[in-house]
Amino acid sequence: VSGYTLTYFPVRGRAEAIRLLLADQGVAFKDEEAQIPLWFAGKDDRKKHAVFGQLPQFKNGDYTLYQSNSILRYLGRKHGLNGSNDEELGHIDMVNDGVEDLRQKYVRLIFTEYDTGKDKYLEALPQQLEFFERILSKNHNGSKFIVGQKISYADYNLLDLLHCHLDLSPKSLSAFPLLSAYVERLNSRPKLNEYLKSEARNRRPITPKHK
Repeated sequence: VSGYTLTYFPVRGRAEAIRLLLADQGVAFKDEEAQIPLWFAGKDDRKKHAVFGQLPQFKNGDYTLYQSNSILRYLGRKHGLNGSNDEELGHIDMVNDGVEDLRQKYVRLIFTEYDTGKDKYLEALPQQLEFFERILSKNHNGSKFIVGQKISYADYNLLDLLHCHLDLSPKSLSAFPLLSAYVERLNSRPKLNEYLKSEARNRRPITPKHK
């Protein structure tokens, strides 16, 4: 047992890329839930200790970390998921920042603009996805991972975001053969595939706005 504990709300949200990473790496962890109404009403004592008043919270024994991307980078270092050299790591960090940029737009759509902005969002989405298709094409012609010859923490973050967009629009990757194959390839990794089919994964909606 790793001694890892991940605390988040009963949704996939910003904890899901972390779960994908840990599942695929075969790392056992305790998955704790905080109830959304209690958290936002200030009735969950854990909020008093949250550095920015937010979740996810990640613990490794006595070590505690917040902010989803910081947790991903930490796990990347701990489990060799940050490239083979400084140059690869630079590109991995760059891709992860690009994932965060698109995730921010996705979150804004889901929480504040869904009814009025979905069509406009989907119209602009191909331009955003083209960036990742192009990056993928430059690494072994898109046949492996987003950077280098081994999986990185950014792959899990990108995969989760692509899952979110396939839920939003099942045809969102239809014009992107490399990204489509990339999702299928990662989904088929044995431990990851087992997690993706699990009750623990599928009982959680993507966000509180999803049913």
